[in-house]
Parts: sequence; C-alpha cells; structure tokens
Amino acid sequence: MTVSLASARSSIRPFHRKSEPEVLAPLVVAATVDDTIRAKIVGSARDLLADLRKAQADDWVNAFLQQYRLGTEEGTALLSLAEAFLRVPDPQTADLLIADKLTEADWSDHKGQSSSLLVNSATWGLVLGKAVLGDSTSTLKRLIAKAGEPFVRQAVGAAMRLMGQLFVMGRDIDEAMKRMESKDNRGFTASFDMLGEAARTKADAERYFQSYVAAIAAVGRNAARGHSVSVKLSALHPRYETAQSAKCVPELADMVRDLARSAASLGVQLTIDAEEAARLEMSLDIIETVARDPDLRGWDGLGMAVQAYSKRARPVIAWANALGHDTSRVMQVRLVKGAYWDSEIKHAQERGLTDFPLFMRKAATDVSYLACAKDMFAGSNIRPAFATHNALTVATILQWAGNERDFEFQRLHGMGEGLFERLVREEGYHCRTYAPVGGHRDLLAYLVRRLLENGANSSFVHQLADQSVSEDELLADPVEKVMAVGGTRHPAIAAPADLYQPERANSIGIDLDDAAILKDIAAEIAVPVKLNNDAFVCPADAVTSALAAYPAWSNTPLDARADCLDRLADLLETNRSRLMAIAVQEARKTIPDALSEVREAVDFCRYYAARARVDLAPIELPGPTGERNVLRHEGRGVWVAIAPWNFPLAIFLGQVVAALVAGNTVVAKPAPQTPAMGSLAVALAHEAGIPEDALKIVIGAGDVGAALTADTRISGVVFTGSVPTAKAIARNLLADDNRPLIPLIAETGGLNAMIVDSTALSEQVVRDVIVSGFQSAGQRCSALRLLLLQEDVAEHTLEMLRGAMDTLHIGDPTNPATDIGPVIDQAAYDALMAYRESVKDRIVHAVSVPADGLFVPPTVVRLDDASDLNREYFGPLVHVATWKAGTLEATVAKINAKGFGLTMGLHSRIAGSGILVEQLARVGNLYINRSMIGAVVGSQPFGGEGLSGTGPKAGGPHYLFRFCAERTTSTDTTSAGGNASLLSLDDGT
Repeated sequence: MTVSLASARSSIRPFHRKSEPEVLAPLVVAATVDDTIRAKIVGSARDLLADLRKAQADDWVNAFLQQYRLGTEEGTALLSLAEAFLRVPDPQTADLLIADKLTEADWSDHKGQSSSLLVNSATWGLVLGKAVLGDSTSTLKRLIAKAGEPFVRQAVGAAMRLMGQLFVMGRDIDEAMKRMESKDNRGFTASFDMLGEAARTKADAERYFQSYVAAIAAVGRNAARGHSVSVKLSALHPRYETAQSAKCVPELADMVRDLARSAASLGVQLTIDAEEAARLEMSLDIIETVARDPDLRGWDGLGMAVQAYSKRARPVIAWANALGHDTSRVMQVRLVKGAYWDSEIKHAQERGLTDFPLFMRKAATDVSYLACAKDMFAGSNIRPAFATHNALTVATILQWAGNERDFEFQRLHGMGEGLFERLVREEGYHCRTYAPVGGHRDLLAYLVRRLLENGANSSFVHQLADQSVSEDELLADPVEKVMAVGGTRHPAIAAPADLYQPERANSIGIDLDDAAILKDIAAEIAVPVKLNNDAFVCPADAVTSALAAYPAWSNTPLDARADCLDRLADLLETNRSRLMAIAVQEARKTIPDALSEVREAVDFCRYYAARARVDLAPIELPGPTGERNVLRHEGRGVWVAIAPWNFPLAIFLGQVVAALVAGNTVVAKPAPQTPAMGSLAVALAHEAGIPEDALKIVIGAGDVGAALTADTRISGVVFTGSVPTAKAIARNLLADDNRPLIPLIAETGGLNAMIVDSTALSEQVVRDVIVSGFQSAGQRCSALRLLLLQEDVAEHTLEMLRGAMDTLHIGDPTNPATDIGPVIDQAAYDALMAYRESVKDRIVHAVSVPADGLFVPPTVVRLDDASDLNREYFGPLVHVATWKAGTLEATVAKINAKGFGLTMGLHSRIAGSGILVEQLARVGNLYINRSMIGAVVGSQPFGGEGLSGTGPKAGGPHYLFRFCAERTTSTDTTSAGGNASLLSLDDGT
C-alpha cells in the first residue's frame, strides 16, 4: 500500500543524522536472504566474475589503474597529473607540472610488473620521461635529451587525452551519440551527462542549461533508440544552497520544467542526478514541482537518482513511489552507491554536527543498496534502474527479479566492461551506460572523482583487479559483515563530537543546511537584544581588584582553573543563540559567521584547559643522584587583554582564558563597538566559577586601553588589532624606566596575498577568493588583500570572479540569505569608501549594495605590480596583479618585502611550488589550495610575524607558556644525612 506523499516526505528528515545501528537494523532484515537463495546468488555471481575477469584481462585501462593504484606515490602522481595537465595554457608551467609529477615517484619499480604489454610499455614511457626531466646523467638521458621537455609534454598531453576518452563518451552530444553506435556499445542505451562541475556564475549556469537543451534535442531526433539525459542541478544555478533556497529552488524548478517539457515532447527520459546531502530536500521540492506540471501529465520519463550510502535513501524511495502515485506516473528511479563520501565526512566533522548523513562502512552501503532495491521492485509507481559494478549486487538483483525484465542496470562509461554484455545481448536484460559528454578540459574533476571512487581499497572494482583478493572475499555477504560489527560505524572515522578526542570534545555546530533548523535559528537571532552597556569601571580600580585577587587565584589548583574553562565552554553552548544574536546585531556578523564565532570561543576554552593540564604541570628535570629539580609554570600577575570588534567573543575569550588558566588575573577591555558581547562573556565566565575580581571588565575606547597599559602594576598585555596601536602599546610599556619589562603578545593585520598559477582549478580559486576576500565583509585580519594571478590565466579567472561576485547577496545580516553584511561603523565605512573613490579608475569589478546602511561594495582593484600595495584596507576590497611564469620565487620575495607576515595562500597543483613557497614565505599561516580564513583552534594555530605580530600562535601548543613565569626549584636531597634511595640499592643481580 502506498503511503501519502505528505507522510512519505515527513518520514525522510528523521533519518538524516540518525545513528548508524538504528538505521541499519531494518535494512539488514530487508537485505537478508535464506541459505538456499544465497547459494543461488553466489553461483550466479561467480559466473559474472568469470565474465568480468575475462573482459578485464584484455582491458589495459584496468590493468594500468591496478598497477598504479591509489595509495602509491606513482598512483597519486598520475592522478594529480591527469587532474591538472590539460588546463595549463602555457608550456613553461606545463613542463614544471610534468617534471613535478614524473620525478617524484619511482617508476622503474613497475617495469615489466603488469600482465598487460600496453601497461608495461606505458611504464617504460614514464621511466623515459623521468630520465629526461630528472637529475640523472645516465646514457639514457643523454640519448633522448635532444627531444627534451617539449617531446615529453606532447606525449603526456596525448596520454591524458586518451585517458579522458576512456571515461568521457564524446566531446559533444553528436560525437557521444555516434560513439554509442559502435559495436562495443551494441545493445546498450545511454544516459548522457553534460560534463561540468557546479556553476560558479550565471553565465556558467546558462551555458550548462543550453548544453542540456541541445542534448535533449539531439537525443530526441532518434528517441526510439532509448537514450536519456541526466541533469545536475548545481550546474544550473550558482547558488544552489539552503540559505538561498527561496530564490534558487523556484528558479531551478522553472529551468528543469522547461527541460522536462522539451524532453516529454520528444519522448526523451530526463533524470535528476543526486548530489551532496545538504541539497537533498531542495532537490525533492524541485522534482515534485516538475512532476505536478499539468503539461507533463501522462509522461513517465521523469527520473531521479537515489544514493544508497545516504541514511535517508529508503524513505526517499518511498517518497518517489508516493509521488508517482500522487501524480499518476511511473517514476524512473536510479539507485547509485554515492559519489561524495569523503567530502560528506569532512563536512560533518568540520561543522561539529550531531552525526553523519551517510554510512561509514562499505558493507553498510551495500546492505542499504539491497534493501532499497527490494523496495524499488515493490514500488508500483517506480521503474527501477540499478547502477552498480558489483557482481554480487547484480546477482542478487537478478535473483529477486526472477523473470521480470521491466528494469535496467546502469554502469559508468569506461568501467565494468564484461559485467553486463552477456546479460544484455543473450538474456534480454537492459543496461544503460552513464555517459559523460564534454571537452577534455571539463572532464578533469569528473575523471578524478571516478578514479577515487573506483580506486578506493573498499571498491569492488579495485578488489576485483587485486589478485590477492579471493573470490570468496569478493562475494562475502555484506549482511554478515554488518552484523559482525553490530551495525556500528567504522572505528577509524571519528564522530564529529570526537574529532579532537582524547584531548577534548569538539564544539557543537548547527546544521545550517537544514532548512527547518536555519529558519528557527534565524527567528531566534532576529529577536532584539540589549546592546548598550552603561557599566563603567575605572581602569585603575579594575587593576587594583585584579591584583588583590591574584594570590588566591594563582594558588588555585591547576585542575580547578582548567575545570572553570570547561564549564565556561558548556555555558557558551547553552547560551549559543543569545551570543549569536549579539554577534549579528552588535558586530553585524552573518548567521554562519556568528555560529563560527561561538564555536571558536568554545574551542579556545576546551583547548587551553586541556593543554594547561598537560603543559603547565610541574616537570621533573634530570640531574645527579641526590638532587631533585622541578620546573614550574606559574602566573605572572595581572594581564591586560585588549580585543578587537571583529571577533568580539572568540578572540576576546581566547585571550582571557589563556591568561586565567595560566594562573593570572585579567582586566579585559572589549572593543568599544562590541561591549555587550564582552560583558556577557565575562558574566558567563564568572558563572563558570572564575572569581569576579580575578576577571574584571572595563568598557571604553583607546584612552581606556592606554590607561591600562600605562599602569605599572600589570604583568603582561595581550592585544589583537592594528599595527599602530600595537606599537603605541609597546612604547607605553617602555615609557617608565622604573617599571619591569613585561611581555606583550600582539597579533595585528597583514597584506595577505594569494598566489595562483596556471595549474590551479579556476572554479576552486574563485570560490576561495570570494570566501577569503569578502566573507565577513573582509573584516578579518587574515582576509585576502592581494590576489596574484599568473598572467596566462588572469583574464579567465577574473571573468569567472566577476560572475561569482554578482551572485553574492549583500544586506541585513539577520537574513539567512545574506552573504555579506555592513562594515562595523561609520568611521570604517567612510575610510573604505574614500579609498574606493581614490582608485575608481582601477576598479575591475564591484557589486551593487543597498543604498541605506554601511554597505561597502565588494570590490576588485587592479594594480600594476604586487609591490604597489603598501597598507591594509580592512574591508571587502581585493587588489589584483599578475606575475609571469617562472617568477614564483621573485613574486614571494615581493610579498616578503612588505614586512607583514600573517597569512598567504597558494593555488597550484605543482607540489614543488608548495615546497618552495613554504621555504620562502615569511608568514605565520600558509594555506595551499584552500581559503585563507577560518583557522581552527588546535589544528591551525594562528598568528603572524614581522609587522603582523609577536607570536606565539593563538590556538597552538606554545601559547600558554607566554603567559607564565618559569620557576625552577633545585633541592639537595642528601642534606639530611645521605641519599637513602641510592644507599638502599641492591647489586642489580
């Protein structure tokens, strides 16, 4: 009996992050077969294995991938080369990339090791390539040196294109359809996918949309052939995100409806591909909207993909069946294993979510697949399609299907040859080839993903090619594997909460990709909070109180001080919504930034508590017998902590709790723009057990800070802010010759540069420039200030950057859809806008912003040279200059010459370039092939050098020591009449 559509939809969400054993329990029941059926399945699977092994014995591609499998230096080098080579426009960088990949591995170990003559020939080619490019002075190198690097470049280019052809059906739809008529594809139909990653710009989305339009028209010219088209929603919209769902879902529904109407009129099947877990609910909304279109009534060509590794897979299939019933159609449902496994795990861990949205074990995914397959056969409004290369899975489906033929198998083009040919050509089963279509440059990300999926150690395709894996192991029952471990997740994969165990718990996040949760959080944050703070404490009085409280707090046991920090972390999480509301309303942060702010503060508290228990405990030092030497870390006295407005909770509390746990008392001064956040943080700290006089707060501007640092009774200053203010503090601390020398920990700004070479993936570069340069309205000390593009890719990258900037939403930070809010105050706004006016003739691109409010347009400003930028502009302004291939070292030298040393980014697929920049860059934090902001406590200690700070790094293992006085006690234990322990030793026999 089909459940109602509303009921089916409501049953999906509870499974999203449900515990793995709970989800698996009913799936195991559904996937279990009795011994008699199991024997039949295994027998059929052995026949399929024989077909597979016979086909793959003649397939040099599988032999090549087995010889150079993932996990080896050689396999990684080839994968990296394949991913990057074809997009490099200039020969100089192409040669560097080839040299980097071919010379970093030992190809000679693979000579003659494969059963394939072609693979062994390819290995010799790699050996020759390394000889040309490497440091060897062998006769071989001398013989082929005349051909040189251009020869190798041409050979590598040809090899990469050949590799691409193996996994991509055609460069355009006509070529792909023609290739489907070859004898190798006899009896098979295709599902054509217009190759491309997610759109970054509206122009990208329009281009992909037109490619789908063309594909449907081309397939429709011979609809009787049975080919279909697959659509990737993220390729049709640059902001396919939950926070943008109010805009993107209706727009995507309109586009897919247009494609579906065209497909229906031509008799072509159209399938919506599955993507990341965060997009599932939106995709269901879009699919339902299209399915309800009156113009599509009676058309059974609408399809969707379901990922078996998702904990929600089974209820989604029930929903698809209910949708078919509700709209009087048969839904085409493609069951796949899933393609984003590793990125989904990382996403959940980084964001501190309650659990994973998918299964952690391959066997669990296989069990889910079988349970879903059984449901699909039972669904009266579903026509099943089973995408798999696993012989045991295929055999199970064949057993369950019996004489039924109204379903199909699916396989990836270039993989699984031999598995389905006999079934299709001799036994009347249907199989569709998932056939990517696109230019060689577009295939790279797709190709790498396919290799990663099918090269993983747990992959059936990988295990099949591995002669050390027995047939019985290949055909082991996944149900038995799951039951053997009680349905538990893989122990080597840390749950998000346990990411940093045993040291500490990870801060708890919020799933802002869940529309219902996001709506609730936005409503809570929009409630006005009291932002004014009239409390005033005289700086001198605050120091007096803290000084009086110092002896008692300093003598408080270390564990007790650390326990206060742990309790404070818990209180921060309890009061998370209130803290986020203040961050949004007072500091003008967006909702995601506000959440990150609270989580970072929590992490600081727990990290410093954990480090203190280990690092600040007394240390017994070696010495001669009869002597005891102990090193102790103790507080210095009263510290002044001066925090900035851009991180009014995280940096504020990070400074405060580090000083406190080391045994100091603290007078804390929040920024004058954010007093409410500082006041609440201090109140929570007192609630956590820190005595009121041990932590005092003073409110005020620069004069208050100057008075605090001038007080000769203080024992240290920790400051985050501008370089001029840091220097003023340093001078203040030295003004009185009679006061002691005390430590200053200063973290200041930087002229943070990102260097991009021509091997970088433009889509990734643009994403990271947007995040690094414009998130938080560019008001981070780590934010990107100077973008340095290799001139060969500069215009292409800038064009994509313009388009991506135009998709940004600037506005009220309480709105979940807002990407960028206003700058902090009128003074900041005026200074930034005045600078923009002074360089208006150099503006490459800027984004429109609301007329009312302190909104500075995200702006890109062109420079003639990297050396032209000499000061930091603290806002959403990114300067761009170019550099020539071969001048990487000189480019880094120009950045170093500025004297700042906070953050630097590098986008390159050349490992040697990363090593070179790491050696040359004088910066505290270097980020390679990722964004430059969002340092994580304990994982990415943060802080600069030169004009960017004194160190040590916040959130790092050396930070607490700077707050301590080191004291050593040496005791002569023989002074009481001899060394009793020495005299009592036996003979050691």
